Amino acid sequence: MTITEQEMRLRLSRLETEQSLKNVMSQYMHLCDDLSSLAVTEQISQLFTEDAVWEGIGELYKHKLGKYQGRQAIQQMMQGYVRTPPHFSINVHFLCSEYTEVISPTSAYGRWKMLQTSTFSGGGSHLNCAELIVTFSLINNNWLINHFTTRNLFSRPIDYLNSDKNLPVPDINSQ
Repeated sequence: MTITEQEMRLRLSRLETEQSLKNVMSQYMHLCDDLSSLAVTEQISQLFTEDAVWEGIGELYKHKLGKYQGRQAIQQMMQGYVRTPPHFSINVHFLCSEYTEVISPTSAYGRWKMLQTSTFSGGGSHLNCAELIVTFSLINNNWLINHFTTRNLFSRPIDYLNSDKNLPVPDINSQ
């Protein structure tokens, strides 16, 4: 099978786009792990188009998380998590089961499962699993989130996430 130069360029462009989508989502989650300052919420907002939509969907998230239209509204929602003491003392997001698809040269789609592990400064820890469905738009050669949805798959409180107990590792000096 012979691949033409044009076909090769198209394949390369799709791979580069898919990697860009993954990078945007990774950066979004990385920033959401540390909602410690208004500067972080500004960085988050810059990952969205001017007219983007961020919304919780499904019975639980529709009511708990709500819907926000526009970059500024999304930033203001994120600013609600910036507090003293911080809302989260531990907050880590894990993405997996990803699926990305380039729809056109300027639009793309992605779907991920997300696990969020959180301990709250006010007490308690929680595990949340959600499905994220995200559409992206290419604006000025940058892929940005155009529509972000999160739907709860499960949520449960847990006793704690971080332990000060000794971490069991082999003693490499006793060999």
